[in-house]
Amino acid sequence: MSKAKSKAKQMKGKMKEATGRAMDDKSMEGEGRGEQMAGKAEDLKDRAAGHMKKSGR
Repeated sequence: MSKAKSKAKQMKGKMKEATGRAMDDKSMEGEGRGEQMAGKAEDLKDRAAGHMKKSGR
């Protein structure tokens, strides 16, 4: 996944979390947090792959 896509996923999650909080919808709030974490995980995975590529592994 590209960095832009992972950042977009994180932003979508933040928006969903905020909407859930505003609507007092704990389920939506949790889904938003989950999407943020998934986006962060993808970003970390991509960075690790880039470092591995640079080191020749």
